[in-house]
Amino acid sequence: MATQYEITGASAKGIAASVEQGVVEGALAPGTALPPVRRLAERLGVSPGTVATAYKELRRRGIVVTQGRGGTVVAPTPAVASRRPPPVPEGVRDLASGHPDPAFLPALLPTARLSPGVRSHRAQPRLAGLEELTRAWYERDGVPAEHLTFAHGALDCVARLLSVELRPGDAVAMEDPGYHHLLDLVPALGLRSVPVAVDDEGIRPDALRAALRAGARALICSPRGQNPYGGWFSARRRDALLGVLGEAAGEVLVIEDDHAADVAGVPLYSLTAGGGGTAGGLGGSGRPARWAQVRTVSKHLGTDLRWGALACDRTTLARHDGRMLLTSGWVSHVLQETVARLMTDPETQGLVAAARSAYARRREALLAALSARGIAAHGASGMNVWVPVRDEAAVVNGLRTRGWWVAAGARFRLAAGAGVRITTAGLGELDAGVLAGDLAGVLGEAQATYGG
Repeated sequence: MATQYEITGASAKGIAASVEQGVVEGALAPGTALPPVRRLAERLGVSPGTVATAYKELRRRGIVVTQGRGGTVVAPTPAVASRRPPPVPEGVRDLASGHPDPAFLPALLPTARLSPGVRSHRAQPRLAGLEELTRAWYERDGVPAEHLTFAHGALDCVARLLSVELRPGDAVAMEDPGYHHLLDLVPALGLRSVPVAVDDEGIRPDALRAALRAGARALICSPRGQNPYGGWFSARRRDALLGVLGEAAGEVLVIEDDHAADVAGVPLYSLTAGGGGTAGGLGGSGRPARWAQVRTVSKHLGTDLRWGALACDRTTLARHDGRMLLTSGWVSHVLQETVARLMTDPETQGLVAAARSAYARRREALLAALSARGIAAHGASGMNVWVPVRDEAAVVNGLRTRGWWVAAGARFRLAAGAGVRITTAGLGELDAGVLAGDLAGVLGEAQATYGG
């Protein structure tokens, strides 16, 4: 029970704000039980209905959950307490941040002065040159790009899609383990996360079927470079997933997050390509009737370029752009011009190709070194390797003493087993064997590993 933090307030709003403050400050940790409604009401001198209203608001916002007879507790991943990782300690190699190797990122090119006729305004939200380049970028991988728009990065785009399509309390099928910012975003929007287990080929069809039967109205998945597990859709897995989506009784919005499109190191087998028939939730093309594929340039052009692209069906485009029109209106034309120039710069394209090859070599080298030491790990594509362990803290702290900083898996998980994520983009060419040896030593000392 919350004995170390004194909840205050004379109104439902005040009580909810007090609980939220406790969660933000860390005084009310995930899983902490809140006082029963009547007990807190008596202590604060308010009616039980006032406390119940406060708890209801906190549930709606994803800060607390109700566990039947277990009462009301702080959510495992409360929407106001980000899964932001701890700061990187001094003197260690950062393999936890998930960022690309700076050696492969281009210097920003000077942006040409825009003519008055194309300055940022709502009448021309997308620069024609970048729109043409982006359409070719999608079509290169077989993604339909007739309906196309831009956003301020992947999270901005996904948040807007979910907010216009769903209502508080609706369920979203989420990869588990999955990208921690997306796992935070869904409850922050008042939505429910339904975990969908993944393997080396991405989300599992049986897990997706269970999520849809549990009422999921949207699915967010990565077709390749899945973060943190590294899975990617094979053609067979894509077709199986389309078959499951075709069984859906109602319309399901499918959002593909292809964030590492240019450096994942594997081909794309997208759900948007269709081929699964026309039943249930599939349209006449065999692809989902409602779909969107989001891409960004942060992994291959620079993490500070907050630009994203969205290819989608006609209805999704209209709803996304309609909401954007009411908020930011458009994506900065200066930013668009910068992205367009980088996309067409030969030196930059050479760096991207070098990064794609280097990341694949580093990932494969680490997987081979771990396998040689009997350590199970996953990383079929992208920049990350997931290592299942029993005790995340023991492994993270053990590797820290050996000069490595890796990410504890807790912030990537809903119901999945424990693990650590290693961003191999930060590895040097000769580091894989050393890191694998150090990890084997840590696992042996802590007896933290488990097979499979």
